[in-house]
Amino acid sequence: MTEITLVQAVNQALAEAMRADPDVLVLGEDVGVNGGVFRATEGLFKEFGADRVVDTPLSETGIVGAAIGMALYGLKPVAEIQFVDFIYPAFDQIVSELAKFRYRSGGQYPCPVVLRSPYGGGIKGGLYHSQSPEAYFAHTSGLKVVVPSNPADAKGLLTTAIFDPDPVIFLEPKRIYRSVTGEVPAGEHRVPLGVAATVRPGTDVSVFAYGAMIPTVLEAAASLEGEGVRTEVIDLRSLVPLDEEAILASVRKTGRAVIVHEAPRFVGFGAEIAAILAEKALYSLKAPVKRITGFDTPFPYALENLYLPSPARVAGAIRDTAKEG
Repeated sequence: MTEITLVQAVNQALAEAMRADPDVLVLGEDVGVNGGVFRATEGLFKEFGADRVVDTPLSETGIVGAAIGMALYGLKPVAEIQFVDFIYPAFDQIVSELAKFRYRSGGQYPCPVVLRSPYGGGIKGGLYHSQSPEAYFAHTSGLKVVVPSNPADAKGLLTTAIFDPDPVIFLEPKRIYRSVTGEVPAGEHRVPLGVAATVRPGTDVSVFAYGAMIPTVLEAAASLEGEGVRTEVIDLRSLVPLDEEAILASVRKTGRAVIVHEAPRFVGFGAEIAAILAEKALYSLKAPVKRITGFDTPFPYALENLYLPSPARVAGAIRDTAKEG
C-alpha cells in the first residue's frame, strides 16, 4: 500500500492497464508530452510512445469518434475530455452511437470505450469549467456512469471500467484531485461497478453522495457527533449501475435520508434516489427526503462557494431531518 493523491491513482490505473494489455491506449488533447492539463497522463507518452498515447486535435467529436472506431476494431481506448463541460459537441456520438452499438448489433459489437473527464466546481473555473452533467449520461441506456471519491476507488473503478465490455463515462472530481490522499493497493486493483460503499456507519440519518461531495458530507457528519446524531454515509461510487439495495438497506435502518450532489437540483441524479425511496421504502421513512444540491443556475464564478453544498449546509439538513418525525 502506498499513499497517493486521486489524480496519481488515475495515472497509476492507466499505466498498469496499458502494461497489462497492449490493446489499451489513451487519447485526448495534450495527454501526450504534456501529460494532460491536470497531469493525469504524465509519463505515459515516455513509456508507451505516440502509438498508444495519442495527442489529438482540439475536437471532442474527433476524440469520441476515433475512440468508437478503435473499440469496434478490438482496441480498448481511454479517451480524455479535458473538462467535461467540453463534451457536448460529441453528445450525439455518445448517446446515439456509443451507447447503442451493443444493442443495435444484437450483442455482436460491444464498444468498450472509457470517456474520462474532470467534472465539477471548486477550482474557480467559472461556468464553462465547473459543470456536473452526470444525470445526462445516467439517463442514457447503454452507458455506465462512475464517479470515484478517493484514490483507492479511483484506481480500482477505472481499472474495472477499462476492461468492461460496455462504454463507461468516468467522471473525476477535480476539486479533490490533490487535496484527498489515501492508501492504494500496489499492482492490479479492481473495484466492481454497481456496489456502493458505507464510508461511515450510523443509525439516525442516511446520507447518499458521490465524488467530491463525500469529503464534504463526512465533515458534516463528524460535526454532528457532539449533538448525538449518528450519520450513515453511503458513497454511491457507481451511478449506473446503481446499488439500489445498499440505498434501501440503509434507509430501512435509519428511517431518514439526505441526498447530496453539486449538480443542479431539478432533475438531478438525487431525484432518482428520492423516487426509489418513495417507491420501495416509503413505510420505512420517518421524515421527508431532503436534497442538498447546487442551484438551478449556471455555475457562478464569484459565488462558487455559495453554490457548492458546504459542510454547514449539509449538517443543517442532517440535523433537521434527524429531528423530524
